[in-house]
Amino acid sequence: METDPQNPLEFNTRIDLSELKQAVERITSELGKVIIGQNEMIELLIVSILANGHTLIEGVPGVAKTITAKLLAKTMNVDFNRIQFTPDLMPSDILGTSVFNVKTTEFEFKKGPLFANLILIDEINRAPAKTQSALFEAMAERQITIDGQEFKMPPPFLVFATQNPIEQEGTYRLPEAQLDRFLFKIKVDYPSLEEEITILENKHNNKGEVEENLIDQVLTADEIIAYQATIKQVIVETNLLKYIAAIVNHTRHNANLYLGASPRASIAILDASKALAAMQGRDFITPEDIKKVAKPILAHRVILTPEREMEGMTPEKVVDLMIESLEIPR
Repeated sequence: METDPQNPLEFNTRIDLSELKQAVERITSELGKVIIGQNEMIELLIVSILANGHTLIEGVPGVAKTITAKLLAKTMNVDFNRIQFTPDLMPSDILGTSVFNVKTTEFEFKKGPLFANLILIDEINRAPAKTQSALFEAMAERQITIDGQEFKMPPPFLVFATQNPIEQEGTYRLPEAQLDRFLFKIKVDYPSLEEEITILENKHNNKGEVEENLIDQVLTADEIIAYQATIKQVIVETNLLKYIAAIVNHTRHNANLYLGASPRASIAILDASKALAAMQGRDFITPEDIKKVAKPILAHRVILTPEREMEGMTPEKVVDLMIESLEIPR
C-alpha cells in the first residue's frame, strides 16, 4: 500500500471504491432531506444492504423506523413491498397462492408480496409461528417452497423488519434461529432535543409535501449486486480474522451469558466490517470497523443468564465489556 508523503492519512486503494463511496454519500444525503438524526441506523442499514444481510429494527413507535426503511428503498430502483404482520396473517398471505384458471382449467400460482427485492415487515413479532416459518425459509435460503415447488427469490433480496419492545400483547417472541438470520438488530432511541426541533422545523417548512416525493433514486438492482460483489474483495489481515474469532468465542465462555454466538456471527462481523470499510473508501478493514459492527451483530444472538437478567444487565452491556477486555490487534 502506497502512502502520499505529503499526507500520511491518504492511501491508494487496490480496489476502485470511489463509485461505491459516492453512492453511499448520495443515499445518505437523500435520506437527510427527511430523516433527522438516526445516523447510526442509516449507516447500519446501508451496511446491511452491501453485506447482503437482513436487519431487525427495534424501537418505540414514532422514532422513524418504518419511514427510514421506506425512504431507503426509495433511493434504490428495486421492487419494494411493505407487509404489516398481524396475529391472523397466514403463510399464503405473504407467499401467494394457487388460483384455478377457468380458461386453461389449470391452477396458476399468484405470487404474494414476499416476491420483491426489498421487503419491509412492520411489527414482525405479531405473526404466528406458521407465517414466521414461511418467512424464515425466504430469509435463510432466499427461496420459498409451495406445493413441493421451489421459487428462488430475485437478487438482491433483503428483509427489513421492525418491532416494538414495549407492546407485548398479541405478540410472539421470535425464535433464536430466526433472530440469528438477521445480520443486525438496530435499537433506535429518541432524538435529542436539538434534533427534535429540527424535525419540527422541517415538517413546518415542507408544507405538507409527501416525504417520498423528496427522495431521488440513486442505485439500481444491478449496481447493488455489483457492489455486494466488490466488498468481498476487501482485504482482511490474519490477525483481524483471529480478533473476530476471539470476540465470538468469548461469548461462549462468558459467565454473564447462557447462550453464546455461533460461527454465523463471525461471518456476519467479517462481512459487515468489509462493507463498512468500503463505504469509507478503504479496501482493508481495521479493528475499529470490527468493534463498530460487533454489538448490533452479537447482542441479539446471545442470551443472558437469569441472574444477570434479574440484575438489570443487558446483552449490549455484556458485549461492550467483553470487547473492552480483549486486546486490540495492531
